[in-house]
Amino acid sequence: MDKPAEQTRDHVVAPSPAEQELGAVKPPRARVSDAVDPDAESMSDKLERKRDYLEGFLSQRPAAAAAGEPGGDLYEAVIDALKEIYDPEIPVNIYDLGLIYAVEVSEDADVVINMTLTTPHCPVAESMPGEVELRASSVPGVRDAEVNLVWDPPWDPAKMSDEARLELGML
Repeated sequence: MDKPAEQTRDHVVAPSPAEQELGAVKPPRARVSDAVDPDAESMSDKLERKRDYLEGFLSQRPAAAAAGEPGGDLYEAVIDALKEIYDPEIPVNIYDLGLIYAVEVSEDADVVINMTLTTPHCPVAESMPGEVELRASSVPGVRDAEVNLVWDPPWDPAKMSDEARLELGML
């Protein structure tokens, strides 16, 4: 029953460092100088190449957006005008509050705004769309403005921007 330990093993175990022969040759250690390629570009050449790339990248300008597209001058001016209108019950502008669902500016500078209110029984339900239309049509360059009051999808606090949530202490 007593078999030697070597016969009962079914696998081979590598010797521990203490069991290794003292005379064994160790592999050479890696050195940084071994990894340096003598034909590689110098650090100053590499830095100059990066600087040239960075200057070229920074000198590029994005393609100008059309006036009526997001990022365009007229579109952004309409958005800025809408951000000046505040909800009378909540001290946040109607754009950040998420009441403006869509702003479309045509090539003829006609603006169509789809918006909602916090509730159908909002006290400003009659006056707010008229104020939005008046403010949008007063932006220089806008030919005509139209406001569509929609109830679908209904407004909820998830439509508010992070700035509005921060202002109301919801973040």
